Amino acid sequence: MKNNLRLYLWGALALVLFYDYQLWMRDYAPPPTPASVTAEHAAPGTPASDLGNRIPQAAPTGTAASAPAEGSASAEGSASAPPAATANGSAAAPQDSAAPPPLHVRTDVLDVRISPRGGTLEQVDLPAYPKVKGEAAPVRLENHDDPQSLYELQSGLTGAAGAEYPSHLVTYTSERSDYALDGANELKVPLTWRADGVTVTKTFVFRRGQYRIGLDYEVSNNGSAPWSARPYLQILRDDPPTKRSYFNVESYAFHGPAIWDGTKYRKLDTASADDSRLSLDVRDGWLAAVQHHFLSAIVPPRGAPWHFGLGVQGAQYLLSATGPEQTVAPGGHAQFDITLFVGPKLQAQLDATAPELGHVADYGHLWFLARPLFLALSWVQNLTGNWGVAIILVTLLLKLVFYPLSEASGRSMAKMKTLQPRIKNLQETYADDREKLGRAMMELYKREKINPLASCLPVVIQIPVFIAFYWVLLESVEMRQAPFAFWIHDLSARDPLFILPIIMAGAMFVQYKLNPAPPDPVQAKVFMIMPLVMSATFAFFPAGLVLYWVTNTVLSIAQQWNINRRLGTAGAKKS
Repeated sequence: MKNNLRLYLWGALALVLFYDYQLWMRDYAPPPTPASVTAEHAAPGTPASDLGNRIPQAAPTGTAASAPAEGSASAEGSASAPPAATANGSAAAPQDSAAPPPLHVRTDVLDVRISPRGGTLEQVDLPAYPKVKGEAAPVRLENHDDPQSLYELQSGLTGAAGAEYPSHLVTYTSERSDYALDGANELKVPLTWRADGVTVTKTFVFRRGQYRIGLDYEVSNNGSAPWSARPYLQILRDDPPTKRSYFNVESYAFHGPAIWDGTKYRKLDTASADDSRLSLDVRDGWLAAVQHHFLSAIVPPRGAPWHFGLGVQGAQYLLSATGPEQTVAPGGHAQFDITLFVGPKLQAQLDATAPELGHVADYGHLWFLARPLFLALSWVQNLTGNWGVAIILVTLLLKLVFYPLSEASGRSMAKMKTLQPRIKNLQETYADDREKLGRAMMELYKREKINPLASCLPVVIQIPVFIAFYWVLLESVEMRQAPFAFWIHDLSARDPLFILPIIMAGAMFVQYKLNPAPPDPVQAKVFMIMPLVMSATFAFFPAGLVLYWVTNTVLSIAQQWNINRRLGTAGAKKS
């Protein structure tokens, strides 16, 4: 048995070393070469920054759109789309230096800048979410001013070549340049475009407390011929790869484009040849630009077929969605309605915006454990008003759920501790014959009805819960910058004073002393230094995760002490 335990320890050490090697490779290995535009994907002479000027090319009037063959690039929103100079049969107007100023929109949760050129969301600030806790600068999503971090949400109508359409490259008019929600519950920001007897009113709808934004098009055809158009939306972003670091757990969160294709959630890799040519017809889907804790999402109406595409040029990508064509008869009217979401990954608002949009809060493969944990934490936090207290109480509830299993394991460890003198005697008796020692110890365990591996079971069961807790604390924006008490001002960041990891090391050492010592001296030394190794590893983890582990360890100590006391009392009475 001793040989088996030693083999397990060597195997565990090998796994830890392999995991460390993988982390090192992810942190410091050269990044993969991003997908770039080649002659196959773009017209000759296309500049590297041309993605933002592209308009999805609609199919000819009366022709149904079809998905391109697998492996080919899409004409809708992909890098293979024709340049803006040929889209819709007219050249895209350059940015006019005398263009009207952007519209400024303020709600209780959003501070938005909308460009009259195309009605593009070119700047979105989140006043309730500072970049750094205690500082005034808010998190900024859409960002037009910095070419190194360009981030825009474009939208428009497109159609057959040869006609004019209100794309994201034309200029709209607006009665006002400043809008504020003030005391109302809803704020509408209309922009107007007119050409050839067609009037299009593009309206953004903001609501109190909501990061969901309505986008409505009202089309009036006062011309003499039918007018056909398709709605489209595009997220243009410069998104260079994030350098991962063990000392910054946030760097391991996903950063890039993602979609729900109607059946599953897909995180797209812009460096992948397949993903960078995405061309997909989707019903009941959505697409998003995702980063840690925040996102910008496009949610088309359910039930209608939409085409999703992705184009990549260097570190810049264009994620697009193009809707079905509608024809407006002369004298007729039509409406196009789409939903946007720009803000934090608040679970309640995501779920209310679109089914499955909550997947952007990426809890990994153990989402089926993480989501109930988050719901439990949210429920307790609503009662207590403190996420740290919620972590402690939910840990206590988990301990109660697993109490029968922990009780059986604790009794086994307590019995093994009482056998330590007899085990030591066997070790001295068979010091020169390891095979006989192993058999004698197995006979002793069998006679005393003790399973030496039973004590490992609760630890094995805790590992998935621990990992799920890790992703809940890392990915849930609800806990971002959430304070606990005393020196812990942000449960999603590491303990600034490293006090919790020190408490964790002390608690784990007390737990080690309560449990029976391994019969092998080498194993005993490994278990003795384990508290130091674990606390050093946890030192850079989110403080909320360390709080969970400390709470769980303290509860385990109390439980084991009580079991040892009860068995000691029973043994004394029996004697």
